[in-house]
Amino acid sequence: MRRRAGIIVGLLLAGLVGGSATRVVGQPAKAEAAHPGKATYDQHCARCHGETGQADGPEVDKLPIKPPAFTDGRLLNPLPDEFLFKIVSEGAGSVGLAPQMPAFRPPLTDRQIEDVIGYVRTFAQPPYQPRALAAVKPWAPPPAQPIEFSHAVHAGSYRIECQYCHADARRSIYAGLPSVERCMGCHKIVAAQGNPEVQKLHEHWNQKQAIPWVRIHKVPGYVYFPHKRHIAAGLACQECHGPVERMQRVAQVSPLSMGWCVQCHTQHQPGAPLDCVVCHH
Repeated sequence: MRRRAGIIVGLLLAGLVGGSATRVVGQPAKAEAAHPGKATYDQHCARCHGETGQADGPEVDKLPIKPPAFTDGRLLNPLPDEFLFKIVSEGAGSVGLAPQMPAFRPPLTDRQIEDVIGYVRTFAQPPYQPRALAAVKPWAPPPAQPIEFSHAVHAGSYRIECQYCHADARRSIYAGLPSVERCMGCHKIVAAQGNPEVQKLHEHWNQKQAIPWVRIHKVPGYVYFPHKRHIAAGLACQECHGPVERMQRVAQVSPLSMGWCVQCHTQHQPGAPLDCVVCHH
């Protein structure tokens, strides 16, 4: 029996008996299948973004703004797939980025675009870790703003803190809006040429005019809602405003009703006041 078992083991190792043993000596290893998005990327994207996503393609020097490297996972990984899909399908100008990248639908199909996004994700370091995220369901469509400002880029990709722009939230009733001067602190240099949306910002700066942003969140006049108290209590901005870091255009995602506020006070903020005079004077 021992001799027979030894013969069978030897045959398996030699690849002479069927099974999951090693391949026959001299037989070439099976090549790993290429990513389904690679061919489309090589044909349509590599000439600017580079073969390995390092923004070093042969056409990149002709662009007014160099695209970011896909290898920088710190910038790429926070961007949701739907945001990247909009860029590829409708062009970078659709999200307020430089319109040097055109729309690719057509000629690309939705499936090809999804495959390209999946392939681009493989360049990122640290590696991209997909997460199951709930869909953002606005109460009303987000309004068009005078400047196509992308929260997905600023708050998501670049991780700019909410209170850097909305600095009044921690010390006032209102969250406030960033001044043109604060925006220009970056955009005197960043994308100063080649982006029409940034040029609109420069025009407001040169004319010493505030940007007429369209208001999104508003409670009735008989309601007193102090941002500073909620910030001091440690409440995250997303509790009321939703995942703004994933939004291209910010929309209202919470009802902001009395019942909704009372539910938050009772369930999520134990000890929060419930007296009528706290919110109504």
